Amino acid sequence: MIRVALLGCGTVGAEVVRLLYEQADDLTARIGAPVELAGIAVRRPRRDRGHLPVPAELFTTDVLGLVKREDVDVVIEVVGGIEPARTWLIEALSSGRSVVTANKALLAEDGATLHEAAAAGGADLYFEAAVAGAIPLLRPLRESLHGDRISRVTGIVNGTTNYILSRMDATGAGFSEALDEATALGYAEADPTADVEGFDAAAKAAILASLAFHTRVAAGDVYREGIADVTASDVASAREMGCTIKLLCIASRAADGGVSVRVHPAMIPRDHPLASVGDAFNAVFVEADAAGQLMFYGRGAGGAPTASAVLGDLVAVARNRLAGVRAASESAYADLPIRPMGEVPTRYHISLDVADRAGVLATVAGVFAEHDVSIATVRQAGHGDDASLVVVTHQAPDAALAATVEQLRGLAIVRSIASVLRVEGG
Repeated sequence: MIRVALLGCGTVGAEVVRLLYEQADDLTARIGAPVELAGIAVRRPRRDRGHLPVPAELFTTDVLGLVKREDVDVVIEVVGGIEPARTWLIEALSSGRSVVTANKALLAEDGATLHEAAAAGGADLYFEAAVAGAIPLLRPLRESLHGDRISRVTGIVNGTTNYILSRMDATGAGFSEALDEATALGYAEADPTADVEGFDAAAKAAILASLAFHTRVAAGDVYREGIADVTASDVASAREMGCTIKLLCIASRAADGGVSVRVHPAMIPRDHPLASVGDAFNAVFVEADAAGQLMFYGRGAGGAPTASAVLGDLVAVARNRLAGVRAASESAYADLPIRPMGEVPTRYHISLDVADRAGVLATVAGVFAEHDVSIATVRQAGHGDDASLVVVTHQAPDAALAATVEQLRGLAIVRSIASVLRVEGG
C-alpha cells in the first residue's frame, strides 16, 4: 500500500483526486501496490466538494500534522508559492517521504534546498508538472538526454501569453483587447501580472536551464521582459518580415562555457517550429549534440493536463519506494557561470520615427557603427515631415545594441522609438 498526502485541492488537486479514484485499478497494476489517500490538506475543509468521491474526514487544515504522519509515504503538493510550501516539503523530504510537486516558483527560487533535503532524507523529489503541464519534458532532460550535451533550449512555456500573442497575430488586435479576450475565456487570471510580465516563464526557464546544463539556475538569474509593450504595429511589422512574435524562454550554452537564460518577446520566422504553436499550447525546442533537434508540444496548463503529469511522477516515486531505491539526485556538477544579458549575442528589430530630410539615414547608421553593430536590413517610408525607419541588425552583444538604442533616443532627428524587439531563429 502506498499512502499519499495531498496538499491542496483546487483546480489541479481536484483533478488529482478524480484520477486517483477513476484509475485506481490501473495505478495499482502499474505500481505493484494500491494507492490510498491518507488525507487532503485544505484551507476550508467544510467547503462543498460533493463532486469528489472523498470522505469528508480526509480533509484537514493541519498540513504539517498530515505531512508528519508515520503512515504517509508520498506527499503531493499543488498549493504553490514559496512559504509555507517550502517548510512543508522540507519536512517531508527530510523525514524520508518522497515529494511530487507542481510548484515552479519554489523550485526556481530555492530548488537547491529541496534537493539537499531529498538527499539527506533519502527521498525522491519529482516535479514534471512544474513546467509545461502534461508535456513529458523534464524527465527527458533529467534522464533520457543525460548522456548527451544540450546546447540550447527554446520554448513557449506560458499559455496565457501565447494565446494573447496568437490572437494579436490572427486578428490585428492590440494587447489590451487580446488580454480581455484571454481573461473572458479563463486563460488569464484576474491579476495577469505573473504571466504577462514574464515571471511565470522565468521560473520555468530557470528549471529547464538547471536540468539542461547541470547547473543551479535560480529565477533571479533569468533576464526577463514581458509582453505588455508589444503593439499591434509590432505584430504587423513582424508579419511583413515573414515573422510572428512569441514570448520565448531561451537557455543556451556559450562557446566559452557560460550559460545564458532569458525570457522576452521575440520575432521568429514563420517557418520556425515554434511559430505555429498557437492558442494556449506550449512547446519546447531542444538542441543537443548527438540527438539533434527535438520538439515537445502539448497542453501546458489546466487541471487535467497538470494532474496527468503529477500522477506520472507518483507512479515513478511509488515504484522506487516499493523497490527500496531512489532516483538519481540533483545533477549540478557543471556549475557553469551565468552570463549577464549584456554579453549575450542577440539581434534587434528597431522601429524609429525620424525627420524626413537628407542625411538622416547616414546619421542613424553612424550610431550603429559607433557601437560596432552591423545593420542587416533597413526599410524607410516617408509621410509628410516625418518618416519611419525600420532597422534589423546582425548579431551583436545585447549591451551594444541597448547602448545604440539609447543613443538614438537622444538624436534631434529621432522623434520617437516606436518599438524595439529582439529577433531569434533567423
